[in-house]
Amino acid sequence: MRRLVAGLVLALGCGGVAQAAIDAYTFKDEAERGRYAELTRELRCPKCQNQDIADSNAPIAADLRKEIYRMLGEGRSNQQIIDFMVDRYGEFVRYKPELNAHTWLLWFGPAGLLLGGVALIGVIVVRRRRSSRDATDGLSDEERQRLAHLLDKNRE
Repeated sequence: MRRLVAGLVLALGCGGVAQAAIDAYTFKDEAERGRYAELTRELRCPKCQNQDIADSNAPIAADLRKEIYRMLGEGRSNQQIIDFMVDRYGEFVRYKPELNAHTWLLWFGPAGLLLGGVALIGVIVVRRRRSSRDATDGLSDEERQRLAHLLDKNRE
C-alpha cells in the first residue's frame, strides 16, 4: 500500500514538470538573444490571442519561437521575420500593427470616439443651460403676479 501511495505521489509530482516546457536555445551572442526576446515579445500568439509568444504555452507559440530562432540563425533581419509572420498569420499577429488603409480605424478610432464623446457632452451641457435660462425667463407679467399671489397666500 505504501508503494502505491508513493508511486501515485511521484506520478502527480512529475506531471507538473512534464508540462512545463522550456525552450533551450543557444545564441552566438547577447545581441541575438536580445533580438529573439524582442521578437517573441512583439508577436502575438494566434491561439491565445492575448499573450505574446514568449509567454504562451500553446504548441503554435512553441513552433513560432522555433521558427524565429531558425530565421535568426539564417541571418534574417527583424523586419524580415515580422513580415514572414504577418504574411503567414495576418496583421493580427502583431501587437502594434502598421498604420495603413486597413488599420487607420484601429489607430484613430479611440481618439475619434473620445472627441465625439466630449463634443456630445458639450452639446448636452449647452442645451441644458439654455433651457434652464429660458424656463426662468419665460414667465409673463401676469404669470409672475399670479405666482407672487400664490406664494403670499401660502405664507399666511
